[in-house]
Amino acid sequence: MDRLLYGAAYYDEYMPCDRLAKDIEMMQAAGMNVVRIGESTWATCEPQPGVFDFSHVTRVIDAMEDAGMYVIVGTPTYAISSWLERMHPEVMAVQKGGRHLYGARQCMDITNPAYLYYSERVIRKMMEAVAGRKAVIGFQLDNETKYYDTAGSHVQQMFVRYLKDKFSHDENNVDLRGGRLSNEVAGREQTEKDAAQGVSAFGAGNSAPGRLSDEEALERMNRAFGLDYWSNRISSWEDFPDVRGTINGSLAAEFDRFRRRIVADFLSWQASVVREYARPDQFITHNFDYEWRDWSFGVQPAVDHFRTAARLANRFSPMIAGCDIYHPSQDSLTGREIAFGGDLNRSLLQKNYLVLETEAQGYPWWTPYPGQLRLQAYSHLASGADMVEYWHWHSIHNSFETYWKGVLSHDFEENDVYREAKVVGNEWKVMGDRLLHLKKNNKAAILVSNDSLTALQYFKIDAVSGDSGKTGYNDIVRWVYDALFDMNIECDFVSPETEDLSGYRLLVVPALYCAPQETLERINEFARKGGVVVETFKSGFTDENVKVWADVQPHELNEGAGIIYHEFAFPTGVGLRGPLKDDGAGAGLQGPLKDDDAGDWNARLFMEFLEPRGAEVLLSYDHPAWGKYSAVTRNRYGAGAVYYIGCMTAPEVLKKILTRAAEDAGIELPDAAWPLIVRRGTNQYGKEITYLLNYSDREQTVTWSGEEAEALLPKNKEEADIAAGKVRKGSPIRLRPWGVQILER
Repeated sequence: MDRLLYGAAYYDEYMPCDRLAKDIEMMQAAGMNVVRIGESTWATCEPQPGVFDFSHVTRVIDAMEDAGMYVIVGTPTYAISSWLERMHPEVMAVQKGGRHLYGARQCMDITNPAYLYYSERVIRKMMEAVAGRKAVIGFQLDNETKYYDTAGSHVQQMFVRYLKDKFSHDENNVDLRGGRLSNEVAGREQTEKDAAQGVSAFGAGNSAPGRLSDEEALERMNRAFGLDYWSNRISSWEDFPDVRGTINGSLAAEFDRFRRRIVADFLSWQASVVREYARPDQFITHNFDYEWRDWSFGVQPAVDHFRTAARLANRFSPMIAGCDIYHPSQDSLTGREIAFGGDLNRSLLQKNYLVLETEAQGYPWWTPYPGQLRLQAYSHLASGADMVEYWHWHSIHNSFETYWKGVLSHDFEENDVYREAKVVGNEWKVMGDRLLHLKKNNKAAILVSNDSLTALQYFKIDAVSGDSGKTGYNDIVRWVYDALFDMNIECDFVSPETEDLSGYRLLVVPALYCAPQETLERINEFARKGGVVVETFKSGFTDENVKVWADVQPHELNEGAGIIYHEFAFPTGVGLRGPLKDDGAGAGLQGPLKDDDAGDWNARLFMEFLEPRGAEVLLSYDHPAWGKYSAVTRNRYGAGAVYYIGCMTAPEVLKKILTRAAEDAGIELPDAAWPLIVRRGTNQYGKEITYLLNYSDREQTVTWSGEEAEALLPKNKEEADIAAGKVRKGSPIRLRPWGVQILER
């Protein structure tokens, strides 16, 4: 792509009247240049089995082509037609509570042969109709694909075959087809093999020589999952029970791991079909989404983004990672959700990405204040997005999402959101090439783990017998990410399979509850070679099969951290004391504190009773019973250092710890902190770009500490000290409420 893409999802088939020409006129006036179409339209483009009508799709493409606009076409497979459910009721997902009823989207079993047959047919027919069109620049595979809790007999039979394959090899990292996928490179190679396999690829077994017998594999599985407990031992593969009823967290987590892999298989299969028709200059993408907590919150439990993106990458046809980011607005707009989703998506392939969906108005409590839509758009670019696309252009007049409003309201008239989108689009028309393809060179990374996320769903951090608890993996991930964001320490994300960490100086490891030995060794090696690691409680506790290591905790990590522990508890009235509290390190990082954070030196949520074995104690527990134990430590290890945080703390205490770690890692902290966020990168011309983002309803002032730079956005008339767009070292830059400025040098 040679320009920033800006636009919206467009649904001509939902319109109560013919609006196409007028909508294109309004889009172009707003500087928009792209629409996404087609992904919700299976029943419209195939009203009866084998009867196809793509006129509603080609009509939009014709009009966009005439207007010089771009189109991304989505395959229409995430919402099935009623005739398919009638003809093949077995396509509906069977979940823990029973068979899903028809009506909602994403209610099917994505491994079902009938579903795959009809999906392939409609994809091929759609591609025949649209792939050759000049306006079509790319294809979105399906939509926010997950496994939809599918657990019917077909899926469970596939799972048993998968387990046989997994435990008949010495390596655990085995694909559904039996091919090992040990890293991202192997994933890309597998994708190329998939292109020739099609539907039959799903669930195929591996008959390679040298495998253990079925009986030996079964014994290994029983041992790995601890199935002797409560008589859950399985002595014959034919006696394998319905997984939906299991009380064994290891088996349940393995089933979820398997189902994440069928998502990667499904999308890889779709990619192979689409690539048969796509031109070399047309990309494929997918709109990954995140754990949903009224907005995009954390790592997606039902998809392994790293594995899936690697499977979709292909040397012959470009893959651009895409995402859907929805976030709180109005008084709750912090920028954290936008940055988290963008940083994670950018990290999947270490490339720029597409925001395929984000809100314009959305829910009533998201309707943005003046200035916020513009700030949000630039916030996406600041993480490395090359496209921002709203869901959706117009507000739908009936059915389930009637009140999830688009750029335009139900009356189709200009409104404040549209007028602000117009400001954004026309600014991008003028200077978008200077913001395109932003490259990051971050020195900090967070290690995220789908396996730990799943395991901590079955063993919530604050759970007790009879109470499943409320606090899970993503709460800890966001605790550390939000602190780094507030401190203006930009970061990437890495997976437990990421082998090369040499480009980073600081590695943060939140709640790595479930991990194989080699991942833990890699973390220690990173520190030994000079990196700084920050590990939190609940790390190094179980192996990859969610079986607790039978030695001192944290397993393997204790060597680098210089601590051990034998016991843990929930803190009640437990304070924190020690050198970190006394020396004032990192004071004033966030500016005005929330009342519940100010002066809060208490252990929260969970506490491990750390015993130093060479580590320096930064904080201990201030409590008559637990006072002899450490809470936060720092250990020199090889050429680097390891910080271990044994309890959850107030955000401001965590920031003090991270300040120390950043200093050890040689990472310079900007003077500014949230709500004034600084994000940097290099544009396609090799110039440094600095985004200054004000996430508050008050004017903020920052003193420019760099060399002379050019301010790219129109300045406030009060800013007479910025002459001719130039900003000199030491110049104050004032940002209006919810304001943004971009500097280039």
